Amino acid sequence: MNTQPYAESLVSSSTNQNQIMSAKVNNIDLQAAGEIVPIEELRQRAYSELLRQTAIREGLLQADDTYSRDGILSEQASNAIESLLDTNINVPEPSIDACKRYHAAHQAQYSTGERVMVRHILFAVTEGVDFSALRQKAEVTLLNVRCHNDDSDEESFTNMAQKYSNCPSGAEGGNLGWLSFEDCAPEFGKEIFGQSDVGVLPRLVHSRHGLHIVEVIHREPGIAQSFEMVSGAVTLALRQQSYITALRQYLSLLAKDAVITGVDLDAADSISV
Repeated sequence: MNTQPYAESLVSSSTNQNQIMSAKVNNIDLQAAGEIVPIEELRQRAYSELLRQTAIREGLLQADDTYSRDGILSEQASNAIESLLDTNINVPEPSIDACKRYHAAHQAQYSTGERVMVRHILFAVTEGVDFSALRQKAEVTLLNVRCHNDDSDEESFTNMAQKYSNCPSGAEGGNLGWLSFEDCAPEFGKEIFGQSDVGVLPRLVHSRHGLHIVEVIHREPGIAQSFEMVSGAVTLALRQQSYITALRQYLSLLAKDAVITGVDLDAADSISV
């Protein structure tokens, strides 16, 4: 198991600020002196260090293994953490009923041929951005474009895209053309595909890139794939969800028993996998 995905899966995408103050896990510095680290990366380092120290305590890693302040684990530490997680995280096999329910609730992911013609206004979440202010600006812009359908209006979709969008498509009024689900980030596609709405969507769409105001101009329906055809993919998706949930709980337990300063990690009282 590669240890990088677990760190990425646990970091909140809503906070994008730099870490200036010193951060430590059980008195081990996570940064070099004077180093400024984005908060997401600092949390990744903290989670990795929690696991590395636990592996040492449980005899899976030599005590002389040292933490690298660039956040890169030694090969020995990576292997020890893999063994640690294999031992402590037990993810049950999803039931057939659970898989069928998931398939029914996520038809867009398991359909072929569906296309939508879309335009959007992207408010990108970038390093150092004030997310609350960005969201407020996006909400106000969404309200304005929903009230101004004529592209000749100053606050029309086209004009607002040209004025505010952080996507190159803004120069073309936000036009993205015809898209399939595979063309999109999954979290974006889930909000757009498998629906019947046409027009400006009533709420912001969140993705790894930021906040989107989206207008669906046309839809071409796809062909749904039966559960039997995609059961393997559905089972894998549910396993991954369960694994991430169990991993969060396990790391929360480790954080509860550790002395952590300079970075905020949640702590849980129990674990259930």
